[in-house]
Amino acid sequence: MKALYKLVEKIRPTFSEGGKLHAFHSVFDGFETFLFTPNTTQKRIGSQIHDANDSKRTMIMVVLALVPAMLFGMYNVGYQHFLATGQDAGFWATFAFGLLAVLPYIIVSYVVGLGIEFTVAQWKKEEIQEGFLVTGFLIPLIVPIDTPLWMVAIATAFAVIFAKEIFGGTGYNIFNVALITRAFLFFAYPTKMSGDKVFVRTEGTWGWDNGQTLVDGFSGATPLGQIATATEPTTTLTNIVGDPIGFWDAFCGLIPGSVGETSVIAILLGACLLLITGIASWKTMLSIFVGGGLTAFLFNIGGIETAAAQTPWYMHLVLGGFAFGAVFMATDPVTSARTETGKWIYGFLIGMMAIVIRVLNPGYPEGMMLSILLMNAFAPLIDWCVVQVNIKKRLKRSSVK
Repeated sequence: MKALYKLVEKIRPTFSEGGKLHAFHSVFDGFETFLFTPNTTQKRIGSQIHDANDSKRTMIMVVLALVPAMLFGMYNVGYQHFLATGQDAGFWATFAFGLLAVLPYIIVSYVVGLGIEFTVAQWKKEEIQEGFLVTGFLIPLIVPIDTPLWMVAIATAFAVIFAKEIFGGTGYNIFNVALITRAFLFFAYPTKMSGDKVFVRTEGTWGWDNGQTLVDGFSGATPLGQIATATEPTTTLTNIVGDPIGFWDAFCGLIPGSVGETSVIAILLGACLLLITGIASWKTMLSIFVGGGLTAFLFNIGGIETAAAQTPWYMHLVLGGFAFGAVFMATDPVTSARTETGKWIYGFLIGMMAIVIRVLNPGYPEGMMLSILLMNAFAPLIDWCVVQVNIKKRLKRSSVK
């Protein structure tokens, strides 16, 4: 590390005032603060407490929490491909196929998003914000693996510009930027993001197994899609070759879906890291599952004779993006509720709205994306109401005394 630090110090004058590359000072500063803890403090009067955990390192911890879902998602992409094409492949061949399929989405996400952020930072002569470290990792995990890369690029650019930079950059955005990317794809290209199509790479990637013919019995619907289109109140969920799937299959994640959303086990591993480090709120996570489970249970006993309403409440919690959204999306500290009581209300309403959308809107069987974005808009109001209630309680106690 000392050698790297000396190298940074050696090239610093080139990017400082008067240097040949001074115009790119923001880029240099971004990489320097990513590698080393900044030694500057705020110029304010009064004592301040500082430690090595700045926002960049917090973002890195979130990325590390996402790694299990990413790795499993890569394997599942390959698994679904070889299952659909009727081929037998070993672990490493399966994982390699998924890696090559997912990698272009990661590259496009970061190149487009960071390119825009670097440009804005240079234009405004400010430091490069670190928020896209997480957003750029999230986007490939929540889009279908068969989405054209140019669509992902356009949606990423739209989200970064109109959902983040226009509001002032990292920390000022009202809505979750990664979800705005998915929402843009959903409304602009609904055939790719409706939630009822199977998310399987049925053709080869970069020359791997191109032109394979799908096996007989290949199904074009995800489990949620099968529920939404079922004509009977009870339906048996199947995988892409017609084999039945149950709770354990959905919990493990070897089912069709977006890259990072299928394995609840991998998501829970990431949740443990976020909770241990104190980055995410357990109150928000728990209340989402409580709200979703309770709402689904009420539909189960409510007498509505549709497959979505009669799907067991516990299945709703492991299908689609419910668990992923609860752990990684709804807990975003910028766009979620910040008061302790507000976190319970915010999470409960997200879980409730997700199930309501799934059951009552068969045209969009997913539900989690829209419920989180809706509650992002209401999070400030929830916090305001909680604060006002606390103020009134304190005033009442003070007047009684």
